[in-house]
Amino acid sequence: MKVVAINGSPRKEGNTAAMLKRLTSKLEAEGIETETINIGGKKVHGCTACMKCFEKKNDLCIFDDDGINECITKMKDADGIVIGSPTYFADVTTETKALIDRAGYVSLANGGFFARKAGAAVVAVRRAGAVAAYDSINHLFGITSMVTVGSSYWNLGIGLHPGDVNEDEEGMQTMDNLAINMAWLLKKINSE
Repeated sequence: MKVVAINGSPRKEGNTAAMLKRLTSKLEAEGIETETINIGGKKVHGCTACMKCFEKKNDLCIFDDDGINECITKMKDADGIVIGSPTYFADVTTETKALIDRAGYVSLANGGFFARKAGAAVVAVRRAGAVAAYDSINHLFGITSMVTVGSSYWNLGIGLHPGDVNEDEEGMQTMDNLAINMAWLLKKINSE
């Protein structure tokens, strides 16, 4: 079993990364292989709704120069998908939104290959807007027939400066509980 975690923050060692690290370390302790990919801060193409993915049906987006296709391939091959983003103006980063739109279209165009995978959103926030970002990520899971994994609270952590989220006790406990829930679900799915 494998979970791919994608970090949409331009700060590779910021609060989103700290939360994903906490989550993936707990998943690994549960016997789940993990891989983290950073897309934040990279120049990525937004979806243009060109529908070429529906024409080509090759499991890829027509834009092949920005790393999103690598993410799509790894997401397709994984049992679980975690998408992390900081909160920018009460929503996800542009890189995260590009991933959501393009990966969603490619999955739908190719027989819905995300269906019944476990998905979880992880959001870092300074003060407010995290629930909207959390919801944006969860839209991908809902429209692609994935199973959304929750925790003991919304999957978010609070912090301004890189590393501040480590002091958010409830946020870090939420990551621990999210890992337990995701590992449990993946084990159930894979036991059948």
